[in-house]
Amino acid sequence: MTIRPRRSVLFMPGTNMRAIDKARTLPVDGVVLDLEDAVAPEAKQAARANVLAAVRAAGFGPREVFIRLNGSDTPWFSDDVTAAIEAVPDSIVLPKVSSVEQLDALGQRLLDSHAGQRIRVWAMIETPLAIFNLRDIAAATLDAETRLAGIMVGVNDLAKESRARIVPGRAPMLPWLSQCVLAAHAFGLDALDGVYNDLSDAEGFARECAQGRDLGFDGKTLIHPNQVEACNKAFAPAEDEVREARAIIAAFERPENAGRGVVQVNGRMVERMHAETARRTVAIADAIGARG
Repeated sequence: MTIRPRRSVLFMPGTNMRAIDKARTLPVDGVVLDLEDAVAPEAKQAARANVLAAVRAAGFGPREVFIRLNGSDTPWFSDDVTAAIEAVPDSIVLPKVSSVEQLDALGQRLLDSHAGQRIRVWAMIETPLAIFNLRDIAAATLDAETRLAGIMVGVNDLAKESRARIVPGRAPMLPWLSQCVLAAHAFGLDALDGVYNDLSDAEGFARECAQGRDLGFDGKTLIHPNQVEACNKAFAPAEDEVREARAIIAAFERPENAGRGVVQVNGRMVERMHAETARRTVAIADAIGARG
């Protein structure tokens, strides 16, 4: 089982080349070079040139490189797509996806431009309409031309568009967050939790990371390097989890258990489906360990 860890994915403004250079040395799993929210209108062109140069220069090592475009309804979108195709990042992030048609249109543009096949697409879920259309958006991955590989939740825009409050524990948003996880995993996609805004509240951030992990998110998007360590810790399997997972796998691999659906491991009855979960846990832990 091959899995790419996506515990921590850090947004970096496309205008800040110093920050982008630093990202090459941070222990993050992914970097989103941002052309959208973090960039003022008058700086869009300069940010696009910076991001194109940064991705071409490479040097990000095992870190997954994303480029977040401006929205498809903005005057910058077309040039952003052209630049992203030239840069050939790992993935393009399309903001404010509310319908499958937006993914289809981007996929068609990539196809018409003969964009490199390695480029994947991630959809940002940021509007009430996106929540209503989550199943269809996630199902777009069944059409290979959309290149859809995952979804990211944009909690700040969701709050703005829904008028929900961003409060500790995120009670107003929990149903939407759960729907995002269910829709993504139903179609084999990864799902990344939204950002945490209060950089001074380390305890609150740690609690929200744990909440996102427990909800089923594969990782979290971040806005500052200081959040990386806690995020990586929260979304990595704990040592005792890995030990238990290896024990479960070993139990089902014993010849005498080959035809059994349930076995006993450390005094607990374990079903064969738990072996699949255990294999994923071990694969993630091994992939993280391989990064040093």
